[in-house]
Amino acid sequence: MAESTVSAVLGNIGSLVIEETKFLCAVTLQVATLKNDLMRLQGYLKDADSRRRSGNDARAATLVIQIRAAAYEAETVIQAADHMEKRNRLKNGFLGAISRYARLPTDTTTIREIGVEIECVRSNLSEIFASIESLEIVDLGNSNVVEDEPPEELSILQQTIEEDIVMVGFRGDFTEVVEKLVDKENNTLSAVSIVAIGGAGKTTLSRKIYSRMSKHFETVAWVTASQMFKGIDLLKDILKQIVDDIDEYNLIDQMSEYEVGKKINDFLMQKSYLVVLDDLCEVDTWEQINKTLKIFPDANNGSRVILTTKKKDVADHVEMRNFVHTLKHLDEEESWELFSSKALPSYNRPAINYVHAFEEIGRKLARKCNGLPLALAVLGSYLSKNLNLQTWSDIELGWPVSTNDTPQMMRDILARSYKGMPNSYFRSCLLSLATFPEDDIIFVSDLIQLWIVESLIPHTPIHTQEETAHIYVTGLAERSLVQIVEISKAHGWIEKIKIHDNVRQWCIEEARQDGFLNIIDKSTGQAGAPSSSSDTILSYRTSFQNTSAQTLQATTPNLRSFFGFGLSSVIVDPKLRLLRVIHVHDSSLKNFNKVIGECTHLRYLKLRNCKDVSIPSSVGQLLYLQSIDLRGTELEKVVPNSLWDIPTLKHVYVSKVTPPPARSSLQPTELQTLALNLDSAGTEYPYHAMAAFLERMTRLTSLTLIVNSMPAEMIKIFANMPHLVDLTMYEFHVLDKLPESHHFPQKLRRLCLYARTINEDPLPILQKLPCLVVLVLKGYGGQTMSCSTQGFPELQELELARNFNTEEWRMQFGSMPKLTSLKLRNFSKMKELPQALLHTNLGYLELTSTFLISRQDSTLKELKRRKCKVNDQYKSNGRMDLVMRGQYQVDMSKYRLTRG
Repeated sequence: MAESTVSAVLGNIGSLVIEETKFLCAVTLQVATLKNDLMRLQGYLKDADSRRRSGNDARAATLVIQIRAAAYEAETVIQAADHMEKRNRLKNGFLGAISRYARLPTDTTTIREIGVEIECVRSNLSEIFASIESLEIVDLGNSNVVEDEPPEELSILQQTIEEDIVMVGFRGDFTEVVEKLVDKENNTLSAVSIVAIGGAGKTTLSRKIYSRMSKHFETVAWVTASQMFKGIDLLKDILKQIVDDIDEYNLIDQMSEYEVGKKINDFLMQKSYLVVLDDLCEVDTWEQINKTLKIFPDANNGSRVILTTKKKDVADHVEMRNFVHTLKHLDEEESWELFSSKALPSYNRPAINYVHAFEEIGRKLARKCNGLPLALAVLGSYLSKNLNLQTWSDIELGWPVSTNDTPQMMRDILARSYKGMPNSYFRSCLLSLATFPEDDIIFVSDLIQLWIVESLIPHTPIHTQEETAHIYVTGLAERSLVQIVEISKAHGWIEKIKIHDNVRQWCIEEARQDGFLNIIDKSTGQAGAPSSSSDTILSYRTSFQNTSAQTLQATTPNLRSFFGFGLSSVIVDPKLRLLRVIHVHDSSLKNFNKVIGECTHLRYLKLRNCKDVSIPSSVGQLLYLQSIDLRGTELEKVVPNSLWDIPTLKHVYVSKVTPPPARSSLQPTELQTLALNLDSAGTEYPYHAMAAFLERMTRLTSLTLIVNSMPAEMIKIFANMPHLVDLTMYEFHVLDKLPESHHFPQKLRRLCLYARTINEDPLPILQKLPCLVVLVLKGYGGQTMSCSTQGFPELQELELARNFNTEEWRMQFGSMPKLTSLKLRNFSKMKELPQALLHTNLGYLELTSTFLISRQDSTLKELKRRKCKVNDQYKSNGRMDLVMRGQYQVDMSKYRLTRG
């Protein structure tokens, strides 16, 4: 992993283009020489790192530490030169003119200091090369060559994810638990506790049951307790998933534990419910969540609670009728079925030579996995990418004689998969997942931005960095190292993932041993046991998790990446000027506005659901900042206009912000994602300036605008955005009609359009968009709406809501052939569903406040007969408006939304 440090540094240096003026000519030459020295070092790192890992060569361990330190020192000094040049180039007025054509005194001093520091780093590198020679370290060449590895089709991968662990080995368990949930002879409240060791598949089984059984209950919720859970947080998570009213939702975070519990009890008393409590670890968990009052009421309506745990004692402490279901390990035939589905999948078998020989060895390997699904899946996935009989045979013959140590076996399998990855970039991406808290659902879009700014994604000739990162995410799923939580229908890529507890713990140990990442949490103070070879390795990334009982002050001056989750208070030390990443969730920040302007190397600023935050005008000095995300954060004042002076911004998610001016330093070719909630800025909004600004942003792929009473002319702002695939606009006052379809971006895949009134039927225009997959439309007031044959050729999800006065939906056969989900809300005058819906792939239908549609409607009855899930609600759901008010924070279980 030391080689990944140098690779990342070289990748970052490569992105810094220092203009070779006569004033920086000498520095530029020094930088080039320094870069060459670092490239030479890469060849020696593999041998040095291997010796360090053996634990028998202290001098090699010291050498690796020195190489890492030198690489980071080189990055710092080179970026200082680049920052000076970039700062001068952006200066305006008299000083700007002078700095472009002559040396300012301060620049002369800076150049001299940079030159001295470069020579100091080169001197250190010379000593390192001398040590390499004396230690006889071998140049093994650059093993970090990056090749584009095509991933499997996501459709195949999704099918595997949905079927393998539940349908292979656990069919009986699935049936038995479901029978307990739907037991009509027992309407009293009861629980099903699923008990098994880590990696046995209990969470995956529960999620499959939850997905399949949700339609049998009026309300459902899924919460994960984990080791670090706090009772109040778990209860708030439940309430946020079941509450209907937007005003109540916004007050949840201010409620006491008793108030939250009372709300849950009152709400659940009125409905049949299914609540899953996943990964309960402590015996007193049940007492903690019920200490103020009984949370789960018994209305004698068949409500159920599912809990999963590694400890039977936890299940035995549940104070209600409780069926304990212990998962057994897979038997020999079940083990082979799961293993072969990964190692020798049916879609790949025709291309495999000597498949029977692979089967013979594979059955032996499957038996050695002790019936543990995670071990079978990871090993099988690894071998699917190594279809070599000798490799399979070597693994089988080299398997330890004693197979009773299941944790060690799991570690060995994970290590083998890790070492088998094609390059160190890929391995670094896996280790970085340990940054996130246990059982956290990770948003892939956030993860990819993080990987790119940390230089963990290489540049390749075929793909952009974003495309390579998506390939890496898919590759991790193919190797069964992450679990797919959700695949985006709109974009076709993996949208949310989760890392298994066992995989995460292994990543923590590996990352800490290599000095890649240090994790500090509430229970242990420092995750992972120290190893003799890594005690002195300095970590440049630190993740603080769930340290709510104390105030943390980061004081490591060389820290590059700072992560915080659930912290009572964060004090950012002014010495942390080398920070590249600040990623903080659900925390309170102190003195942030005083130090952020000094973090001139910052590339990534994410403050999600934080308090006591104020963004100073000095934010405009962060000339490398690529991503800023302030969603759900309580800002003490409006984000200043200087934000738009940052030339490198690629991803912006902010509310309470000064609107961007018509002209700014922001480069039009950089910005890819823009999500602005301007309702909360509290100022009059200059629409013409906004339109002029957006006209320059021709590379945007995602745009979200939340502005109250948006003028109709704003509907044309995307005319110069050919790359736009995701568009949300809230809220127009009146739209007479939409622009013709050729004025819309032709790559558009997701469109959410909100208006108080749309006068002319928008569907005949929108149906011509060739790539549209998701459409959310609110506010059409006409009596009829129409879709023609071959309209909406790719549409899969359609939501129509709010003030729809439509009486008749004229839908021709052949329209929306791929439609799978339809939500009709507040269609108070529509009397019947169009028969053409029977010629789609509709699998989910939601009807809310559709009072005139008879429950005996012929189309509705036929859809039900075809097993389409129908969610029929007579009352308007306040949650719809909640999502509408903050659409780009749509996952309510994760984000706190604020009313505009």
